[in-house]
Amino acid sequence: MNLLITGAFSGDEEFYQKIKKLGYTLFFLQDEKIMPELAGIDSSIIDGVICNALFLYNDIKNFTSLKFIQLTSAGLDRIPIDYIRAHKIELYNARGVYSIPLAEYTIAGVLQLYKKSDAFRILQAEHNWKKQRDIVELYGKTICIVGCGSVGTECAKRFKAFGCKVLGLDIIMFDNIEFNEIFPIEQAGEVFLKSDIIILTLPLTKKTEHFINKDRLSKMKQGTILVNISRGKIVNELDLVEALQTNLGGAVLDVFEEEPLEANNPLWECNNVIITPHISFIGNNMQRLKALILSNIESFV
Repeated sequence: MNLLITGAFSGDEEFYQKIKKLGYTLFFLQDEKIMPELAGIDSSIIDGVICNALFLYNDIKNFTSLKFIQLTSAGLDRIPIDYIRAHKIELYNARGVYSIPLAEYTIAGVLQLYKKSDAFRILQAEHNWKKQRDIVELYGKTICIVGCGSVGTECAKRFKAFGCKVLGLDIIMFDNIEFNEIFPIEQAGEVFLKSDIIILTLPLTKKTEHFINKDRLSKMKQGTILVNISRGKIVNELDLVEALQTNLGGAVLDVFEEEPLEANNPLWECNNVIITPHISFIGNNMQRLKALILSNIESFV
């Protein structure tokens, strides 16, 4: 079987050899934005792909022999899901691979805001011994996690360890011991009113685009911290900027409606916002990803 591997595993000979032993012939495309044909690869002979955003830039219809896709991301918003289902193409994602670094990033971001870390770094650079009195405890806070899957569960574990009450919102009701209670997502407004910290881990779909808008932001209580580690388009950024100037206490943002974040975006000027360039998934997780991929493509063979 012919397998196309894009960017992420460039030069990883040990990984390549393990795949070859499963019976695959390998093709490589470093830049997902170019057509495989420009790299001397015939798209029509490819049986499987390991990729991230290949089908944002290449028409999947050119891959006429395609039987399976292994994504290196957890999200499914960068692929033509209806076409994949209609053509019975097997689809695997990287569910669970990035959950630990995402959860750790969330804890770190919230604590950075609560403990005024940025203010103290500035004072340190100035050699200025000045106390900050408006420091907040995480203990006893109510957390709302929107999306109770793998990432949400890892977040819940960590906040519970800090003595927080953890509430969940999801489209599916199920038991999860890491949450004190899970509510239908339709009750978002009601749960937001109770929450000190709101964490977004839900997938981006047509229904969840701008899920966080002026109406839902207005239902968040004074001082609420909003964390987005999912997809930028889940939040209406203009509405968020307004809320950051009124009722929100701050935001931790790793994803944005347009990336890179433009220099004139008003979020840059909000001093109660932590901005990072979509790095919350990064950690010591490459071995987990490789193991998952090998398991999936072996089971397909």
